[in-house]
Amino acid sequence: MPVLVKNQQEKIKVDVPRVRNCLSRILKKINCEGKELSVLFVDDTAITEINKEYLSRDRPTNVIAFSMIEGEFCNINPHVLGDIVISVDTALKDAEMEGLSFEDEIDYLLIHGILHLIGYDHEASESEAVKMKMKEQELFFDLKGYLID
Repeated sequence: MPVLVKNQQEKIKVDVPRVRNCLSRILKKINCEGKELSVLFVDDTAITEINKEYLSRDRPTNVIAFSMIEGEFCNINPHVLGDIVISVDTALKDAEMEGLSFEDEIDYLLIHGILHLIGYDHEASESEAVKMKMKEQELFFDLKGYLID
């Protein structure tokens, strides 16, 4: 499985082998084994710039996903799912606020990002948000053995 994981920040330790293992398990559960994707870990400053440039939102966020299986050029390489960018700063804040470990928050964000890559969109409608939340909960439970809200 060609998965690229890159950590471009130094504030918070990211266990890259553990992340790769998590990605492998998620992709297997959604029948996307062998698909390519990249995950980039950044800080709030970097994700704010990405968010501003690509989504016109001038603020940090926890995760941004860029799907390669949607849009005009989606058939160029159907084995490439896309790219996920995660802010470790926001992930750590969210984890503390939600009472999760940092690793569990990262795993949730990987699930969330991958679901966006394959077409789930919680911003499209209330029914799509419910559908995505249910899939997130299912995958998180399969991965971690407990439910999240």
